Amino acid sequence: MSASLNLASQPFRNRALPWTIAGVIAVASLLALLYLISSSRETNRKAADVERDVDTERHQISDLEHRAEEIKQALTPEQRQTLQAAHVLVDRKRFSWARLFSDLESALPASVRIKRISVRNVGVQNGRTIATLEMVVVSKNPADATEMIGQMDRAGVFSAELVEQNLKTERNETNTESTIEVNYLPRTGASRSETGENNVATANTLQAASLKTR
Repeated sequence: MSASLNLASQPFRNRALPWTIAGVIAVASLLALLYLISSSRETNRKAADVERDVDTERHQISDLEHRAEEIKQALTPEQRQTLQAAHVLVDRKRFSWARLFSDLESALPASVRIKRISVRNVGVQNGRTIATLEMVVVSKNPADATEMIGQMDRAGVFSAELVEQNLKTERNETNTESTIEVNYLPRTGASRSETGENNVATANTLQAASLKTR
C-alpha cells in the first residue's frame, strides 16, 4: 500500500483567483454606475424638454386667451349677440337626425311608435355633440314605454327619463301617450357623408355671421 504525502512546507493556495473575481466585480460595478449616471442624465434631459414644451404651450394658450378676450371686448353688444347666435346655429348644424334615428332604431320596441321629437338644446361636450330632446311616444300600454326607456339607457348613448303618461283615444282606440326627456350623446366618429354635410353647414353659418358683424 502506498500513501500520498505532501512534503511542501506550505499548502498550495490560488491567490490570483480572489483578486481576479474582485476585479471583475469592481469593473462590473463601475460600468453599472456609469450606466445609471448616463440614464439619469438622459431622463433629466427629457424631463426638462417636456417641461419646457409644457411651459411653451401654456404661454401660447395664455396668449390666445388674452387675444380672445381682447376681441370679445372689442365687439359691440349687437355683434356679441350675433356671434352667440352663430355658435348656437353651428352646434345645431352638428346634430345629425340620421344618426339619431339610427340609434333609436335599436332601442325602439315594435309596440311603440314615435309621435314627436323636439330638440331643446344642442351643445358640445369634450368635442362631442350632446343634445337634450323631448320625445312623445305612443304605445298600447304604459309598460311598453318603460321597456323602451330601459333599452335606451342600455344603448349607451341615451339617458332617458319619463316625464308623464296619459291615455289618448284616437279613432276609437285608446293608447298610452308618454312624454320622455332624453339626454343624447352620440358615439364618436361620423360617417363621411354626415361629416361633409356638417362641414358645409358650419362654413355657411360662419360666413353668414361674418357678414352680419361687418
